[in-house]
Amino acid sequence: MTRDTLTPAQDAGTRAGLAAALDAGAALLEAGGAALDAVAAALRVLEDDPHFNAGRGAALTWDGRAELDAAIMDGRDRRAGAVAGVTATRHPVDLARAVMEQRAHVLLSGPGADAFSRDHGLEQAAPGWFALPEREAQLAEMKAGGGTFDVDMKYGTVGAVACDAHGHVAAATSTGGVTGKRWGRIGDSPLIGAGTYADDRAAAVSATGAGEFFIRASVAHEICARVRLAGEGLQAAAEGVIAEVAALGGTGGVIVAGPSGELACSFATPGMNRGQATSDGTRMVAIYRDE
Repeated sequence: MTRDTLTPAQDAGTRAGLAAALDAGAALLEAGGAALDAVAAALRVLEDDPHFNAGRGAALTWDGRAELDAAIMDGRDRRAGAVAGVTATRHPVDLARAVMEQRAHVLLSGPGADAFSRDHGLEQAAPGWFALPEREAQLAEMKAGGGTFDVDMKYGTVGAVACDAHGHVAAATSTGGVTGKRWGRIGDSPLIGAGTYADDRAAAVSATGAGEFFIRASVAHEICARVRLAGEGLQAAAEGVIAEVAALGGTGGVIVAGPSGELACSFATPGMNRGQATSDGTRMVAIYRDE
């Protein structure tokens, strides 16, 4: 993402979506709400916004379908829930949370996760809600170019991290994956410890990027391990682990929140959609590296 590749409309729409997500999460925190509720609220906004690759506007599989992944984790007790390859839940983050709260499992996938969603009364959506013309065009372009699979064709996985007034942290991540994915491919987003992790003893982390590399580096857990066991600061830990991803050949980035309210982000790309809201009323949204 650079100023040369985004149109003014895309730039403005992305910033508006980030601001709306921040407002949704911050409103809960300012009212004394839990970090877990804040990250879920932020992601529901982004899952409905076609500027991002999650929920409505998700990247499409080789067969032209939206197969959605999501995860959520509570730093208080490290409870977590995740889903992969779901096709009909309007808000995959809510489905991930339902899996977490059901407690018997952490990760459900495919038709079983879809059935769990229906059985638990979550809002469903038709395929046309998710598959937008822009994503169909991107898939057609990929196929016309020979159909080469590219783990960097993500177009905007969404994530949120938060710290509440009690010092508890939480993280959530949601994505449509990569354009043209096949054979049930699953990236890092729904994998606890890779694309999503939260631990009150260290931090909450949500990642975006070339998922195969983030899985190999166990990015989210590795950042928390550096903070908890090596005493590194959030920024140093994030930068160190993203450097490891880059050394493996991957690209992407992370957002991080600590139990004292500190925030960090690091990315090995020209840009990364990001924003933050703090308890003193400060708001920031950015896309490009030089912001």
